[in-house]
Amino acid sequence: MIRIFAGQLLSIALSSLLLIAAPNLELQAQQAAPAPPAGGPAPFSANDLQQLVAPIALYPDALVAQVLGAATFPDQIKAADAWLQENKNLTGNALMQAVDKQPWDPSVKALTQFPSVMDNLAKNLSWTSTLGEAYHNQAADVMTAVQKLRAEAKAAGNLKSGSQIKVVQESPQTIVIEPANPQVVYVPQYNPATVYGTPYQPPGYSAGDLAAASIISFGIGIAVGAAINNSCCGWGYSYWNCNWHGGTVVYSNHVYTGNAAWHGGVYGQSVTAVGPYGAAQAGRAYNPNTGTYARGASVSTPYGREAAGQAYNPNTGTYARGASVSTPYGTQAAGQAYNPNTGASAATHQVSNAYGNAGSSVVNKNGETAYTQHATTAAGTAGSVETSNGGRAVASSGVNGNYAAGQNASGDKFAAANGNVYQNNGSGWHQTAGTPHNQATTAQPASAESRGWGGQQHTGSSSALGGSGWQSRAESARGSASRGGGFHRR
Repeated sequence: MIRIFAGQLLSIALSSLLLIAAPNLELQAQQAAPAPPAGGPAPFSANDLQQLVAPIALYPDALVAQVLGAATFPDQIKAADAWLQENKNLTGNALMQAVDKQPWDPSVKALTQFPSVMDNLAKNLSWTSTLGEAYHNQAADVMTAVQKLRAEAKAAGNLKSGSQIKVVQESPQTIVIEPANPQVVYVPQYNPATVYGTPYQPPGYSAGDLAAASIISFGIGIAVGAAINNSCCGWGYSYWNCNWHGGTVVYSNHVYTGNAAWHGGVYGQSVTAVGPYGAAQAGRAYNPNTGTYARGASVSTPYGREAAGQAYNPNTGTYARGASVSTPYGTQAAGQAYNPNTGASAATHQVSNAYGNAGSSVVNKNGETAYTQHATTAAGTAGSVETSNGGRAVASSGVNGNYAAGQNASGDKFAAANGNVYQNNGSGWHQTAGTPHNQATTAQPASAESRGWGGQQHTGSSSALGGSGWQSRAESARGSASRGGGFHRR
């Protein structure tokens, strides 16, 4: 089972080899946006949009604007939420100044003032990603859906002014929600399945421990006076609002459409640069069918080609990255994948040249680890596998025949030679398949050492990729080393 899992996870790592941005190119670049797929994605229905916006429709207008904008950057939301967890000691102006130095979109920076909202978006990334897609491609429809739900909550008697929020019916179609005190913002907490009178179950969203009753509660008020008066940061609370009549989010008095990578339904962007010594390409893409974000780059010269990539899927939580190098002397490729939701991780390193190819891989899940190695030359192929629970095996195929030997976690031993299979459960060797012969019950396979078991054995660990989940196992000769530095999401 672990071998099947290893293959699946390693394929994820290798599939991202050509997908991440390279260093800044000093050659003149040309922008090229690929055409959208034939037919394009189907638009969200009115009901779909109402389901999507249900968890945030009753937020104050400026906070709704920030959430819709930030939802188009789900990878940055995950990064910002992790950053907030590591910097809980920062508050007020100190927090804003530290956030201002981060490479995030203004909408994501603005949400750092509301850590509970940021954390909710990060914990429901599948819903967040879909909400961002919906806003970018159907902004006016999303704004209409928000107003539809506000009207339902108001009709049900659950949306009204109080000491935390002020609810204003500006027109029959427009309900504005503002903080009762402009200096302090309270985030409404409610269950979308009950508060509107009509049950809404947003796909990919969990309301957590919110009360089932049809009421709105409020957490601790967030002082936004610093965001209004502090001149360091032009992305604070007061810079955001909703233009209900125009059907858009407004940021700093301008229409805000969100992540430019969406391109209004075109899910990719690439840059190509050509010079006298070669060519370079970089790009990023989004797959609405799988939810995967990816970016990558490659450089080609007369001496060879290099490529690297990263991918992230908020629906599954999987991060992957990889790189490859090709020269006249051969090729090398490495990849890693990690899923913090399941604790699964994997890494691989492959090499090929004129003399053959070789590689090694490691995969870890639930504290169990498996290592594999293989090599192929003109003389044949050999491979081995070792698991942290005690299982191990070697096999070879060449001009002299096919051979294999192994031991499972229970200590039972197996051996095979040219179709003859032997088993030892502790009471001697017995042939279980192949052509019987006089030596079948006494034949002893070659020692483990002669079959290539040499080298240090490893035990399981919480992450096969090191403490952070992305560092290579430097002490291992089994090739889990990655290419490049840490994994940075932009």
